Amino acid sequence: MRRFAALLLAGLLALCLAACAPGETAEEEVTVRYGLSSAWDSLMPYNSPSGSNYSRIIYDKIYDRLAYVHADGTLDPRAADSWESTEDGYGVLFHLNQDAAFHDGTPVTAEHWVETIRLMSDPACPALGCGAFSVLTGTDEAGKAVPGETLGAEAVEEYTLKLTFKTPTTPEDFLLDKNREYYVLPTHLLEDTDPAQILELELWNAPVGSGPCQFVSETAGSQLVLEANPEYQLGKPGFDQLVITVMDKSNLLTSLIAGDLDYYAFGGNVSVEDAQVARDAGLEVLEGTVPNYFYELMLNNETIPSAQVRRAIDLALDKEALCLQSAQGLGEPAFSDLTPGTEYAMDGSWSRDVEGARALLEQGGYNGQTYKLACTSNRSGLAALMQQELAEAGIQVSIETVDSATLFSGMVEGRYDMAIASHTPGALPLWFTESRLSEGNNIFHVADLSPYTQAIAAIKAESDTDRRKALVEELQALLADQRPFIPLWFSRTLHVQSPTVTGIDYPSSTFSNENVWDWVKQ
Repeated sequence: MRRFAALLLAGLLALCLAACAPGETAEEEVTVRYGLSSAWDSLMPYNSPSGSNYSRIIYDKIYDRLAYVHADGTLDPRAADSWESTEDGYGVLFHLNQDAAFHDGTPVTAEHWVETIRLMSDPACPALGCGAFSVLTGTDEAGKAVPGETLGAEAVEEYTLKLTFKTPTTPEDFLLDKNREYYVLPTHLLEDTDPAQILELELWNAPVGSGPCQFVSETAGSQLVLEANPEYQLGKPGFDQLVITVMDKSNLLTSLIAGDLDYYAFGGNVSVEDAQVARDAGLEVLEGTVPNYFYELMLNNETIPSAQVRRAIDLALDKEALCLQSAQGLGEPAFSDLTPGTEYAMDGSWSRDVEGARALLEQGGYNGQTYKLACTSNRSGLAALMQQELAEAGIQVSIETVDSATLFSGMVEGRYDMAIASHTPGALPLWFTESRLSEGNNIFHVADLSPYTQAIAAIKAESDTDRRKALVEELQALLADQRPFIPLWFSRTLHVQSPTVTGIDYPSSTFSNENVWDWVKQ
C-alpha cells in the first residue's frame, strides 16, 4: 500500500512538472492594494448615515452610475451610453448600455433603474438616501413619492430611461449634481420585498451590483476585498483583486513608499511638505489641473449693510499673499466663485487697491466700528494677516477663534460679521451661489434675495449654452457690485502617482468616482 501511494505521489509530481515548461511558474493573482483613511459606513448605497465620500468611493466600484464625471466637469458614458434633453428641459432620456449586467449575469434594463427609484422613494422605505429623488416629479421635498402622483422615472423602452424633473434641468447639470447619488440596484432580487424591511436583507452584507468590481468579503470598518468584474461593459479592470484597507491618514504615504500600498484615495492627495518626502523616495508627484478647494470670506450683510463697504473689504485684502500662505504656491486669487478650468469659468483678474478701498469706505459711511472675524484654529494665521491688511485700509477687525460648527452656527445666527470658510468647488455655474443665496440658507443675511434667486432661476431654466453663459455673467456682475461674500482663492492639490498602477485618473476622484476599469497593475 505504501508502495502504491509512493508511485501515485511520484506520478502527480511528474504531471505538475510537465504542466510547467522550464522557467515557468503558475500564474499569480494580481492584487491592487488600496488605502482609505476613513471607513465606509454601509454597503447599501442608499443608506449611508454620514453620506460621506468615503462611502461613495466604495459604492462607485460595486454599483454602477449613469456617467463618469471628470474633474473639469466633462462627462463620459458609463451605465448610459448617451443622454438627451426632452420636454423643454423638464425631462432627460438616458440610453443605457445594453451590455451592462449585474454580477449574477442578469442584464441591467431601464426597469431596474425605475424600480430602484420607486423602491427607494417609497414612503415606507427607511433608506436615508431618498433625498436625491426630490428633484423628480411625484416626490416631496424629502424625496418621498407622493401618493396619487406619477413618479418622474419611466422605462420608455427596455434600455431607455426617462427622468422627469420639477424644474427645467439639463442632463449635464443633473449628472454633475446627482450622479454620485443614483445607483441601480438588483431589483430582480428584491421582488415582493416589503419596502419597510428593505434594510434588513442579507443582500447588503454581500451586495450584488453591476459595477466594475464584485464583492468578495468584508471586515467591517477595516478591510474590503473586491474582485474585478470580467463582464463590466467598459472593460475588465487590469487586476484580479482590489483590497481596500482602512488606515490612519498619516500612514498612507509611508505605506505607499514602503510598497505596502499601490494607491490611496482620493487621488493620492499629498501636502507640499509630504510631496518632497515622496519625491525623495523616488515617487512622481504631479499638480492637479482643476482646483479642489475654494476659500471665501463670509460676510454678514445685516451688520455690514453697505455694498461699498463690502467692496472695500474685497479691495483691501491681499488675496495673493493670503493664497500663498494657505496654498503654498498651489493656488490663484479669485475674482468670482466660478471654478477655473471648467466650462463656465470667466476671464478676469484680481488686484488689490488700498486707496480704492478707502474711497469706498467713505462713500459707504464706515465710521470706524470693529468687525468680528471668526476662524478655526488652523486658520488663525490667515485671520491675523487679514486683520493686518484690512487695518491698512482703515478697517478695524477683532478675531475670534472657534470650532467649525460654532463658526457656521454663529454666521447663521448673526453673531459674527465675517468668517473664513472653504469648500470643495464644483463645475456647475451655480455650485456655490444656489445653496448660499436661498431663502432656506440665507447665511449672508441678505435683506432682499430676490435679485439673486431670480437670476439663479433664469440660469437653471436656460438650456441654450451661449444664452446660459450670458446669464451667468449677469449674475456675476450683480455679485461683484453687491459683494454679499468675498471670493478669496482657489487652490489645487498634489497627486502622488502610483508606482505600480497605470491608467488612474487622479483629479476626478474629487467627484467620488474612479476609473478602475482603466487601471492596470504592472
